[in-house]
Amino acid sequence: MTDRRANYALVTFMEHLGEAESRLDVEWAEFVGDETAEGTFEVPTDDPTDAYLHLQAYDVGTYGHDIVLNGESISGFDIPPGQGWQSWMDAITGATLREGENTIRFVREEDSTDSFVVGNVVVNWREPTG
Repeated sequence: MTDRRANYALVTFMEHLGEAESRLDVEWAEFVGDETAEGTFEVPTDDPTDAYLHLQAYDVGTYGHDIVLNGESISGFDIPPGQGWQSWMDAITGATLREGENTIRFVREEDSTDSFVVGNVVVNWREPTG
């Protein structure tokens, strides 16, 4: 059995997703429309396990928005509704972390009229020690 340690990467978005910038008064967040920019982070191992992410979201109104990791949607309810700032943890399933550069972005559900902000995201995994 290999000894493992926890590791993580912080990705900051502060991006407002929605149909129109005027739908949510958040001048401190950049309005980006239906999807965030692609955030990048490094994974220094070829054997990441037990991966999950912890995200901050502001004023999410409906289910159905997607988290896309390395071009693959994470399965499950990615971002639940909640007023004001919410914190949510989601296991990374249906997508895979890889050694080196990884990408993450958020996509607003296309049939939604929801307007919300993605704040900080922490991606966590375990890796072999030494």
